[in-house]
Amino acid sequence: MVLKAVTTMASKDLPPLTASMGSLFMQSQFRTKPKAPPPSATLSGQTALITGSNIGIGLECSRQFLKLQVAHLILGVRTVQKGEEAAAPLRKAYPSAVIEVWPLDMLSYKSIEGFVERCQKLKRLDVAVLNAWMTSPMFNINQSTGHEEIFQVNYLSTAMLSILLLPILSQQTPDKRTPGRLTIVSSGVGLISKFPNLKAAPLIPSFEYGTGWNINAATERYGSSKTVLLMFVSKVSELIDAGKVVINAVDPGFVQGTGLHRHMGGGFRAIFAIMKMVSARSLEQGAWAYVDAAVVRGGETHGSFLMDYKVCPYHALMYTEAGKEATERLWEETLQEFEFVNAKALV
Repeated sequence: MVLKAVTTMASKDLPPLTASMGSLFMQSQFRTKPKAPPPSATLSGQTALITGSNIGIGLECSRQFLKLQVAHLILGVRTVQKGEEAAAPLRKAYPSAVIEVWPLDMLSYKSIEGFVERCQKLKRLDVAVLNAWMTSPMFNINQSTGHEEIFQVNYLSTAMLSILLLPILSQQTPDKRTPGRLTIVSSGVGLISKFPNLKAAPLIPSFEYGTGWNINAATERYGSSKTVLLMFVSKVSELIDAGKVVINAVDPGFVQGTGLHRHMGGGFRAIFAIMKMVSARSLEQGAWAYVDAAVVRGGETHGSFLMDYKVCPYHALMYTEAGKEATERLWEETLQEFEFVNAKALV
């Protein structure tokens, strides 16, 4: 693993972002050259897990980790059969690696707990890339938790899994002396969400109302779910020593083959299909961004959001008093949500 000791400012210390989504898109898709991992990057002898890894960028990231000689790779997937189908050609191409498929349903707290219990039995865990996400044009309440599904998967379940993995990633063994790595996949749209419920108190329940739900509301919900994820990364990184676990978030850019817009109506799908043909990065290039955040970069990225291979400011609202108060409120409510797993004692 490459851990570059580069001095740079963290996201929270940078000036607030003022660019529009259009300018961000142009910068990412037309002015940024994707970077392949350097020859010195390696995961030799290490154990890594990737969630949402039977398709898209998650699967390609798995392939990239295997190219870096990861010794033990865990694919966290909702449907084991699909995961095994994805793993089969990887096992054939990389027979020296141990590749396992573990069930992980991000709509189920019980499933997350079961996944983590298996992680606790590992001899070591070096890298975790949390790539599972969802979007939907429909407003749906997750029956097992009572929360709206986009917010559930993209924020709550990701936060829970992150908190539960921290003690495992921070554990040092005779053959593991470098910090663990936790990389959470976010999105540039998390920088431009309108976040109309920013001042809601309590905050989490305000994501459970679906009045007037339409494609615009669903798009905003996806964006705001990524914004609160950045709030989480900002807060949890303040409490975790970068010498134990380096925590960051990453945006892979606009990438082909992700299925991000498969739930949209025909007109929207057609527009995005054209946009992907003209501007999208390949799956390999999208996975390179994951590798850069989780393997190549070091402690200088702790608590930061990486976009276009550099540390990027957070959403402008996070620098305001209202945004800072919302971040603290979100954190306290998140710990309360996960009191049943004693989350407060883990961070």
